[in-house]
Amino acid sequence: MKLLSNFRYNIFNYDASFDSLTISSNNSFGLFNRFIQRRWKKPIVSAQTRLEDRVRDPHLDNFMVHLNKLKCILKIHHLMSNRKRGSFVSLQLMSRWRNIVGLNVTMGSFIYKYPHVFDEFVHPFRRNLCCRVTRKMKELVMLEKVAVKQQEMEAVKRLKRLLMMSVNGTLHIHALRLIRRELGLPEDFRDSILGKYSGDFRLVDLEIVALVDRDDELGKAEVEKWREKEYTEKWLSEFETKFAFPINFPTGFKIVGGFREKLKNWQRLPYAKPYERKEVIRVRSCGGVERYEKRAVAVLHELLSLTVDKMVEVDQLVHFRKDLAIEVNMRELLLRHPGIFYISTRGKTQTVFLREAYSKGRLIDPNPIYIARRNTLELVLLGRRKTKQLLACDNVKEGNTSVVYEVDKECKREGDWVIPFLESS
Repeated sequence: MKLLSNFRYNIFNYDASFDSLTISSNNSFGLFNRFIQRRWKKPIVSAQTRLEDRVRDPHLDNFMVHLNKLKCILKIHHLMSNRKRGSFVSLQLMSRWRNIVGLNVTMGSFIYKYPHVFDEFVHPFRRNLCCRVTRKMKELVMLEKVAVKQQEMEAVKRLKRLLMMSVNGTLHIHALRLIRRELGLPEDFRDSILGKYSGDFRLVDLEIVALVDRDDELGKAEVEKWREKEYTEKWLSEFETKFAFPINFPTGFKIVGGFREKLKNWQRLPYAKPYERKEVIRVRSCGGVERYEKRAVAVLHELLSLTVDKMVEVDQLVHFRKDLAIEVNMRELLLRHPGIFYISTRGKTQTVFLREAYSKGRLIDPNPIYIARRNTLELVLLGRRKTKQLLACDNVKEGNTSVVYEVDKECKREGDWVIPFLESS
């Protein structure tokens, strides 16, 4: 009986200790909490985590902030120029464009920040506040259109090289329309480029353009020119530069152990070049995945090299996946190579830059279209700073009490006969 009572007492103590152990394990604090083994889940490495943990480039991010302001101003200019009733718009009407332009502030406060771009005045008869684009801004926008017109042959070469990179020699016009400004194409490129150069381009369908004849002289990628320069000027071996890419890591990039060796092996890895179709890459073969991804990097590198500003929105690149045979996660691929590409998240969209083409937020090798757009951006960045031209305009406004405004002579409205009658009186 004594042994039985001791056995029952031990079982009761064991149950009590087990209950206390389970209670302490369920709670975050307890006496036995440090003796319990916890299994933590392995952190997931995805495109979102890579995007959040990447080393940021402040120069490219600030440049993207300024470009977003310029895009809003160009949208307002486009809306104002499409109006047929005159070259000025009332602020009451412009306030309805806030959602179209994508502003977080009121239209009046946004226009007030840029007196070099927008000119505010009081209507002489209606006595309401109106706005018009300054003459300097109109001249810069016109200079960009002139530069696009002068670079027409270069735009034709860019289109031909894009079609040569495609699988079947065809591209969707909708995808080209999305990056029209990046390629330096005019707004009516379907008629002015595709229709004009019928010997080079052929419309297969309403939304598909094909290349008529392949030009082997254009089948040399921009990275191959860089390799020749590295081979001749820096006396590097052909084995090191034959399949290499220019690498430029951002400031503060941490190089972990084994990274240099992996990068060195990746630089030596052979791949099918963007303009070649002789070799078919089998993903399931030895090293097939790495070679397939390296070819995708080469195609994206060449696509960014063909653009005017050496940058494209990531959402716009997705429309070229099937035509250029890049059946991979686009953002994941770009984030895996921070020495070649940089993704900026400033603004409502994500924009990828070609790192080798920029230095401190400026293009190293500018072209006429980029120079025209940069001059427009410099005018926007003046903000409310007083210049000699702006001071002269202010003096004219103060000296003349009668407000003069521009009217489109081609468009006649009802009641225009009253204006000369009142001026004569």
